[in-house]
Amino acid sequence: MPKYLIERQASGIGNLSERGLQALSLKSNRVLEEMGPKIQWLHSFVSDDQLCCVYISPNEDMIRDHAERGQFPLTRITEVKTIIDPTTAELNVGQEAAV
Repeated sequence: MPKYLIERQASGIGNLSERGLQALSLKSNRVLEEMGPKIQWLHSFVSDDQLCCVYISPNEDMIRDHAERGQFPLTRITEVKTIIDPTTAELNVGQEAAV
């Protein structure tokens, strides 16, 4: 199932209290529960004026529907093609670096 990075411009979101973030999360969870198991919220990164969320969803339409139902801002949706981390640099025995 595809993963998506969702960017949400939300002025001042980084200043929300713990209770404010909890309320936002509860609202999102309620909408997701209504929508069924095909769409899943993995986690979000909160900065001063932006929320970057990672979701698993069969398509972008479900992400747009979630944003609309929850009245969440939606700036951009990008499909994640692959994930890399520091271990990506490690070579398996017999492999050569393709640079």
